[in-house]
Amino acid sequence: MRTALVIGTGLIGTSAALALAARGVVVHLADHDHEQARTAAALGAGTDETPDGPVDLAIVAAPPAHVAGVLADAMRRGVARGYLDVASVKGGPRRELEALGLDLSAYIGTHPMSGREKSGPLAATGDLFEGRPWVLTPTRDTDTEVLNLALELVSHCRAVPVVMDSDAHDRAVALVSHMPHLMSSMVAARLESAEEAAVRLCGQGIRDVTRIAASDPRMWIDILSANPGPVADLLTDVAADLEETVRALRALQSSDEDKRTEGTAGIEDVLRRGNAGQVRVPGKHGAAPRVYEVVAVLIDDQPGQLARIFADAGRAGVNIEDVRIEHATGQQAGLVQLMVEPKAATVLSAALRERGWAIRQ
Repeated sequence: MRTALVIGTGLIGTSAALALAARGVVVHLADHDHEQARTAAALGAGTDETPDGPVDLAIVAAPPAHVAGVLADAMRRGVARGYLDVASVKGGPRRELEALGLDLSAYIGTHPMSGREKSGPLAATGDLFEGRPWVLTPTRDTDTEVLNLALELVSHCRAVPVVMDSDAHDRAVALVSHMPHLMSSMVAARLESAEEAAVRLCGQGIRDVTRIAASDPRMWIDILSANPGPVADLLTDVAADLEETVRALRALQSSDEDKRTEGTAGIEDVLRRGNAGQVRVPGKHGAAPRVYEVVAVLIDDQPGQLARIFADAGRAGVNIEDVRIEHATGQQAGLVQLMVEPKAATVLSAALRERGWAIRQ
């Protein structure tokens, strides 16, 4: 691939353009908002000038509701040898293109499984997709050259290609992305009218659960409007679990010992099923999940503290597998949770204590 046209210079489009440009591909940028395209160009994602002729690959990064229309226009104008989109829903756009009577041999649907709570070109980064799955949904009609162009794009973005059927993809993202987003929003909505004293008690748990609720509602309306059926089916199952959980909690309030026992069993069931599901979430680099030991370190909220901890861990010969920070309410301090291999936890704790760090047991 020598040339590409990115149509839609938001977070995903600009991030893909940055990755391609960094690898020597000549990238042209287009957007209905010309100022946004100019911003992406100023960031080094390419040029907002119109290409002289057909490019190798056109990448449509429009909202799901507009993907088919943008693709159809680009294909009719013959702007590229191959076409793909990066929308989070795959079945609907393809069916719309088929209904328009277009030759889809030059098209492949794709979806990079990566993003941020922020949107727009200023939120884009060239490494946004690194190590992340990038779904490709070819059909028997897809030209081999187009599939190879898509794989080349994925390689330039340092993502991991995953081939799926388009409808299977839509059911999968409903489960792992769309439904969880709505659940996060519903939990966060409980905080809107909560008393300030209660909100001030928020810890890392509520931050983890509500983090993705900060995303742009307009973007998510577009996404959910393109995949409502599978999401509604999943929420129906969640609603049944909620009803059973409420029933179990009410039983725990009873003075009847048998009802309390029944309530305990109901709560234990949902918690154990949660445990069983959570361990299936892929771990680091998409590998099987691993159990790490946590070394908790108290730090002041001052510049350079994290760098010192990481440097001290490096001197001890310990690799930090993951890290989380929990900030203390009302204090300029926090708790850094360092995830390490179990055999390294004792070594790291001792090394950090020797260097003056306060370790919380």
